[in-house]
Amino acid sequence: MSKQTQRWAVPLIAVFLGMLLGAVLMLIFGYNPFWAYNDLLYTAFGSIKNIGEIFRAMGPLILIALGFSVASKAGFFNIGLPGQALIGWVMAGWFALSFPDLPKPISVLCTIVIGLVAGGLAAAVPGILRAYLGTSEVIVTIMMNYIILYSTQYLIQDVFSDSIMRTTEATIKVSQNASYQIEWLSNLTDHSRINIGIFIALIAVVIVWFMMKKTTLGYEITSVGINPHASEYAGMPSKRLIIMSMVISGAIAGLGGTVEGLGTFENVYTQTSSLSIGWDGMAVSLLAINNAIGIPFAAFLYAVLSVGKTGMIGVPSEIVDVISAFIIFFVGSDYIIRRFLNSKKVEGGK
Repeated sequence: MSKQTQRWAVPLIAVFLGMLLGAVLMLIFGYNPFWAYNDLLYTAFGSIKNIGEIFRAMGPLILIALGFSVASKAGFFNIGLPGQALIGWVMAGWFALSFPDLPKPISVLCTIVIGLVAGGLAAAVPGILRAYLGTSEVIVTIMMNYIILYSTQYLIQDVFSDSIMRTTEATIKVSQNASYQIEWLSNLTDHSRINIGIFIALIAVVIVWFMMKKTTLGYEITSVGINPHASEYAGMPSKRLIIMSMVISGAIAGLGGTVEGLGTFENVYTQTSSLSIGWDGMAVSLLAINNAIGIPFAAFLYAVLSVGKTGMIGVPSEIVDVISAFIIFFVGSDYIIRRFLNSKKVEGGK
């Protein structure tokens, strides 16, 4: 089996093994995996509304996964995606609530830019520290998640104007001009929360793929990720590239948070913990092996699991979370799958 084929086969095998191990787990705890998976798929695809919800969930997952993939190509593990997504959400939401009467195209464009800038600035901090001081981006981004979490709580509770607050913990909804939801899309999917976020995400997939595969910047980012010292010796500005890759990663994650906030919830509210979509976006990117083209397919799987698990009658929804963890485990230990595939290739050659 060629390496190119393995790039697609390994994630599919990982999904199969994760689902299989999940079935074994359900049997151990006395649940029928056949009916559980049947209920999951029936719920996910059994109505137009739920199909719309799948595409709604895919938007932020794709964007955050793209952000993670860019940092990974540069050789960094950006754990700060939940915080970067949250600051993008809060800043874009604040703007939308402050200027409710802007025409929809201008409002959407402005919130997209604000989400990108806010997420990029949040990621610039660990990028600069890594480039000039050699600090671990893992530790700094984890700390940044908490800094952003509590800073946004302060902003919402003590800085936001009372005129835009519904309670002390949540704002009113943004105006229809600022919302990413569109009436004809909602009507088409039986009043689901599907929004333009899925289209923004797919455009971002094309842009990131083109940047990483067809531009000098993408080549340099990948080169720095493989060997920063050799890249520096070859004349590439490794420090600048380290910062740029983190800023791009955080900017896309910030846009993912903006899509989640203005597309799904249409308001801003305090979070008690890091955004779950940040962690799920990482998992999506890992499942796609950081491949921009593979990320929408991985996001589709996660969206199906997220929507479908609500219909697993009698089975705890946490089982699906465990199945997702199994899938990522097998993706993370893909060398075992590759070794098995290569051994079969050798046996076939004999």
